[in-house]
Amino acid sequence: MLFKLPVRIYKFMHAGGLRRWYNPQWFLEKIPSTPYDPIVFREAFEKAVLKRLMTDVPFGVLLSGGLDSSLVAAVACRYLAKSEAARQWGSQLHTFCVGLEGSPDLKAAREVADYLGTHHHEFHFTVQEGIDALQEVIYHIETYDVTTVSASTPMFLMSRKIKSLGVKMVLSGEGSDEIFGGYLYFHKAPNKEEFHQETC
Repeated sequence: MLFKLPVRIYKFMHAGGLRRWYNPQWFLEKIPSTPYDPIVFREAFEKAVLKRLMTDVPFGVLLSGGLDSSLVAAVACRYLAKSEAARQWGSQLHTFCVGLEGSPDLKAAREVADYLGTHHHEFHFTVQEGIDALQEVIYHIETYDVTTVSASTPMFLMSRKIKSLGVKMVLSGEGSDEIFGGYLYFHKAPNKEEFHQETC
């Protein structure tokens, strides 16, 4: 019998059914108790990006031109020249964007890439190419969820093209809206407890 697993990460126990296998300390709190400090947050964010620059393979940043990916690209640009990776792969950051011809993401990404001075790669796809990739996308992401499939299809097509360039690792701004409650529906959370549960 096939069934869809609940949201969040679970493992199957032979005797006990499904159980959450990853329980970080912050998940156990009803509401986070650490007060927000923008300086601490910025330092942690920059440290996280810098840590990923310690790579021994060609890399780049997925750049949509939105806030999240633009911040990742900006921090990577700032620290790349001083990193070991720059000695191996050059000090100009490679950025990548995908979209239908004329899409707003392509324009926004181009503007950010020009401002940061990255080596920008812009990939286009057609609606037919997206349709042709659906079966393979669904196979890899293991879901028929419409939102997930529609977001994953351009990423799948772009990943193929990035791989063909010899790039082995990419940074992105993916996941920040989920962690920080960036989607509009988060604003309708009835209370802090439910907001925290939804973003964990």
